[in-house]
Amino acid sequence: LRGRCARRPPPGGDPLVARAFDAVTDWAGRPRLDDVFAAELTPVFGLGDGNLANYLWDGARVRVVDFEYSGLSDRAYELAEVVEHISVWVDDGLDAPALLSRFELTPAETARLRECRRLLALFWFLSVLSDDPEHPRNPPGTAVRQAGRLLALLGA
Repeated sequence: LRGRCARRPPPGGDPLVARAFDAVTDWAGRPRLDDVFAAELTPVFGLGDGNLANYLWDGARVRVVDFEYSGLSDRAYELAEVVEHISVWVDDGLDAPALLSRFELTPAETARLRECRRLLALFWFLSVLSDDPEHPRNPPGTAVRQAGRLLALLGA
């Protein structure tokens, strides 16, 4: 990301958004990320799309729909995809720590989960920054809220 991200938030924008942009640049430049993302983890079949609309709950069972991005994955990535998808938190609909506490992860999965959450939070941060102000896809304040999420995940 360092040196590759020429697009910065507009001057005069929210300071939290600018701080998140700077923090993610530092995070992406850390050398140990290569080790976390290169770790061999137990493969699973994953949906690859944490959009809440892909999970139908009838009060007893969850049914999964929309397999467009499905394929070989790992538990850490799939869990990160679910808890960091913008559809999950935009309406404060999911307690991520409570959900994640239900899984016994290996140390390698725990490390990967943390970094995948950061990576996916970054994805959504950049996505909401690219919203067209004339035709926004997200509610007002989403970029600032996502910046806050990202900074919390980065420990910044």
